[in-house]
Amino acid sequence: MSVLTPYRDEHLKMAESLVEETHRNGGLAPVDVERFWADQEAASRDPFGADIPQVPLGAILTGECVYDELGVEVDFWRYDRDQAWRIELNKAYNDEAEKIVGRRILSEEWGDPSLVYPPTKQLYDLFEARNEWHDQSWWLMQSARTEDELIALLDRVEARLEPEAFRAFILPENWDEERERLMARGIKPPIYRHQRGPITFATSVYGPENLIFLIGDNPDLATRFSNLILQGMLALARLTRAEAGCTPETAPHGFGFADDNCCLLSPAMYELFGYPVLKGIFEAFCPNPEDVRHQHSDSAMGHLLPILGRLDMTGLNLGPTVMVKEIRKHAPNAVIHGALAPFTYSRNEEINIVLEFLRDFEMTRERRGLVFATAGSINNGTKLTSMRLAMAAIQRYGRYDG
Repeated sequence: MSVLTPYRDEHLKMAESLVEETHRNGGLAPVDVERFWADQEAASRDPFGADIPQVPLGAILTGECVYDELGVEVDFWRYDRDQAWRIELNKAYNDEAEKIVGRRILSEEWGDPSLVYPPTKQLYDLFEARNEWHDQSWWLMQSARTEDELIALLDRVEARLEPEAFRAFILPENWDEERERLMARGIKPPIYRHQRGPITFATSVYGPENLIFLIGDNPDLATRFSNLILQGMLALARLTRAEAGCTPETAPHGFGFADDNCCLLSPAMYELFGYPVLKGIFEAFCPNPEDVRHQHSDSAMGHLLPILGRLDMTGLNLGPTVMVKEIRKHAPNAVIHGALAPFTYSRNEEINIVLEFLRDFEMTRERRGLVFATAGSINNGTKLTSMRLAMAAIQRYGRYDG
């Protein structure tokens, strides 16, 4: 068994029973798919709901999984940019999905590029970090390597944050014309509501080791760096809301971070650098108890849970070594998206998929609020039959009304 899958003998027997039945059924786990999807719809509306029938499934496969399932060479770049090829793959994948999990789960809709706003600059542009494509993924390239370079960079960031300069810097030259055309058609520009978290962002801009030494050796400069990340985010959020025609009263609430590298900092270091950014954004754009305050960190960052707990998080998706019972202790109001290890899923480890569900369900059953999802990304290699097995585990062992 996986070292990440602590289990009881009773759970092992339950998992083995379901997997054995799956093998007897030709590799298809026993599940009433129509009932599952009806219950999934009801459960997904409120994972804390007193009347939901079962745990919602969040580990629904994505376009990243088409390659192994269809025997196609991996090409994320083409999948993202060649719409005809993507839809061709999605249709073929959906044909299989319909047979195995009872739903067509990938989009087959054509997008009209004339109805899309021109790209705007992002926070990384403000900090002069280039986003480059390497080895099937985007990588944010470092833009400062010494304290002197960082000081000079932050000086330039401050200058760009002047209101008139900021709008001109972020928006492309044809923005006003395109905005007028698209708004007339009822299409509003996207609003900035998600960001690579402050630690991951800062380690990209300045380097992981550099950031750690900076916080320890020069906390004043580190604080300035953190504050300018926050100021840049606030400016982006306010600008995009204004361009969408929102007022502070009508603007949508909610914000989410993806901060894998927060695990690199001690609690004291995170409190100095990362916490003020989340606190500032949440106070500005999601202050109400029901607002989305979400963090994804697929890393071993459990030592930071007491700090995140002070932010009254309403959604958390953390690394596979961070157990849901620990998350619940510090975030009583958060929907926990986890904690299926991504490699358990992508290696199609049948026994462990069921064991990790039983573990997480047992830890959260009394309070509810669990969405059974991967503690991190869903990766290529994950089979539709493994998703069906997760569905079967929920239907057989994860019901609240049984």
